[in-house]
Amino acid sequence: MGVQTDKVSKKKMGFVALVGRPNVGKSTLMNALLGRKVAIVSPKPQTTRTQVRGILTRPEGQIVFIDTPGIHKPRHLLGEEMVKIAMESLEGVDLILYLVEASDQEISPEDEIIISLLSKVDTPKFLLVNKIDLLEYKEAFWRAIELYQDKLYFREVIPISAFKGTNLDVLIEKIFEHLPYGEPLYPDNMVTDQSLKFLISEIIREKLFNELHQEIPYSVAVVLEEMERRENKNLVYIRATIYVERDSHRKIVIGKGGSMLKKIGRMAREEIEHILGSKVFLELWVKVREDWRMSESDVRRLGFSEY
Repeated sequence: MGVQTDKVSKKKMGFVALVGRPNVGKSTLMNALLGRKVAIVSPKPQTTRTQVRGILTRPEGQIVFIDTPGIHKPRHLLGEEMVKIAMESLEGVDLILYLVEASDQEISPEDEIIISLLSKVDTPKFLLVNKIDLLEYKEAFWRAIELYQDKLYFREVIPISAFKGTNLDVLIEKIFEHLPYGEPLYPDNMVTDQSLKFLISEIIREKLFNELHQEIPYSVAVVLEEMERRENKNLVYIRATIYVERDSHRKIVIGKGGSMLKKIGRMAREEIEHILGSKVFLELWVKVREDWRMSESDVRRLGFSEY
């Protein structure tokens, strides 16, 4: 995945992996760096399930960011596959951005796993201390820096706020400094390599994650069954199936009188219309697939539906 150094080129080009425990702000950071949404975001951990690439092209060159699922101790086959994807994302990249939180006072079990993994790779690493905007005392992030610097060697240590955009210009400048020379692999106007259908299914799943509670959002999968522009060219018809593991979950997703499903559909449709620039008719169905997260075939078909 890494790009060979070619000093004849005046541009830089490289692959940069974002790693960290669940809910540390990886997807928020990538969206902020790109200036648009390519990865879904939720206050709940383990929202990102698969590898998402975001492409930033500047006069200096091109950075391909790889957003990964949060590394955690899995409780089912889906979780195992998510951690496997995150670990595989470290292979062949040119730089690793390790995100932690500015308020960290101790190293979590998830971070112990990540540190162990990162200690085994020679790839240059940055420590990004995120969420400094949430600190009551702004200099308190030094405690977090000391915690992690005692465990690993980092080429750069940068306190940031992905949400507020603090120090992201500095981060981009430092990334380019550490990347090899090479010509861009993607067109200048390309921001992600994921398909439009995959992005739309993820937007629907994001709304489910934000509106549902307890275990239910984690048991949800969204598969886009149909997407076509109707005779009226200003209308796009989309049909998607939401899979859950229990009939009781299905009833909650639908809600009383269909209220929850209507709310999720409305929020998703509004965002999809903004992306497509046209009116959307969104039809959502909810089906039960018992314990799909424990089935290898279902996990591959439902959990990581890439189109």
